[in-house]
Amino acid sequence: MKRLVLCAALLAATAAAAGVAPAGATNECRGLQVCVRVAGPWVVVPASSASPRPRVDFELSCPRGFVIGGLDAELTDRAIDVEFGGRLGSPVNPGVTTSRSALFRATYAGATPHGPSFRPHLGCLPASGGGSGPVPYRRPLAVFPPGEPTVRRVRTVQLRAGTVRAVSGCSASERLISAWHAVAFYTRQAPDQSLIASVRARRAVRGKRVAVRVQAGAAVQGLRAVVQVGAICGGGS
Repeated sequence: MKRLVLCAALLAATAAAAGVAPAGATNECRGLQVCVRVAGPWVVVPASSASPRPRVDFELSCPRGFVIGGLDAELTDRAIDVEFGGRLGSPVNPGVTTSRSALFRATYAGATPHGPSFRPHLGCLPASGGGSGPVPYRRPLAVFPPGEPTVRRVRTVQLRAGTVRAVSGCSASERLISAWHAVAFYTRQAPDQSLIASVRARRAVRGKRVAVRVQAGAAVQGLRAVVQVGAICGGGS
């Protein structure tokens, strides 16, 4: 797992482009001459004091034809810990360590929560092919290089006042490894505690299916609010 504070390391290969002034309050495009910014919604972080602390996952994607070159996030509380998953088995590099989408994971580590939330950001680069690269390391036959044994199945559903149900799941040839759900608000300002409290979500897992039932109050009316449900699946052919 790569901490977001190490974003500069991810961009080391392209940061040599001098004279590019930073734009905006976030740093997902810093050092990149060509960069498309993608801002996600404000994702609600569970504020339980139980141990281990609950976490929330949220997937954000670049437009088609682009790969992730940088990441950043805005937090409503310094005690929110945010990280993302990067690929192993190669030098750290945009499009190699990263892909078109990233799964952000957040945990509240503080003691006095006041409706914590975070907003993920992506800096996206045009996808392009690379050269042949260095001579590959020859591994012993008994071991394997890191691969991609899992796949994410994600569905995002618009919320409205009342009850909404969102379902995701694995295919017949796959098995369910883990699941998540997240409630998020596409608002200019971070949601306050009353707005967060107006939405209640409950997740249930049956076999390979993950279902989330959301009860939203009138406060979401007129807002772009979503629930995202995801399944991590393995063993597919």
